[in-house]
Amino acid sequence: MPEGDTVYRTATKLREALVGRTLTRCDVRVPRYAAVDLTGQHVDEVLSRGKHLFIRVGAASIHSHLKMDGSWVIGSFRGPQHRIRIVLGTADTVAFGIDLGVLEVLERANDQDAVAHLGPDLLGPDWDPQLARQNLIAEPDRELADVLLDQRVMAGVGNVYANELCFVLGKRPDSPVGEVPDPLRVVQRARDMLWLNRNRANRIITGNTRRGQQFWVYGRSAEPCRRCRTPIRRDDSGDRIRYWCPNCQR
Repeated sequence: MPEGDTVYRTATKLREALVGRTLTRCDVRVPRYAAVDLTGQHVDEVLSRGKHLFIRVGAASIHSHLKMDGSWVIGSFRGPQHRIRIVLGTADTVAFGIDLGVLEVLERANDQDAVAHLGPDLLGPDWDPQLARQNLIAEPDRELADVLLDQRVMAGVGNVYANELCFVLGKRPDSPVGEVPDPLRVVQRARDMLWLNRNRANRIITGNTRRGQQFWVYGRSAEPCRRCRTPIRRDDSGDRIRYWCPNCQR
């Protein structure tokens, strides 16, 4: 599932493939931007901001958001062609934007307006734990999982990390955020989790690298809690699936 760490790695991959090169192909397969052709333009920069990506080419900026199913593929793509939203080619390689939830071409000078609403980026140079803490406790009656997923609080946490953070904090996902005794620890732990996984293809939250042992609760419905052996519970009645241990999380 694409979260801040996935987008960070994707930006690194695109940076290595495209930056410093001239586009020899630009095919945007979104009706609104189908006439855009950046062929011959120089790729200057690739940025990630939370779950958003920006590829800066000349005076333009290609803004994408992976949403639930999106990805960028370098080199070749053998899947159905209708899934391709954009193709960027150079003399050396080609990048395919697949199933992108958001794809738009912006003016480079103003591209950050698209993410001005975001809180501090957990993996970015603007990371500010004190600001993230203030954002976290601004509405103390909101449910903890919902606040963690709110990109205006801090940018980068998705549903996997939200569930895992709740377990590590010993709080149910539906606990009021005002009940968290140390909000600064929450945002610092979120930063630690994403930072340690930013260069890994497979996330590891528990510290155990063995297959199937990486998560505390996420995706482990009815399986025994790794700490107390109580069966993990799952609630999929809302917009996001929640997992928790009824014994370890109060």
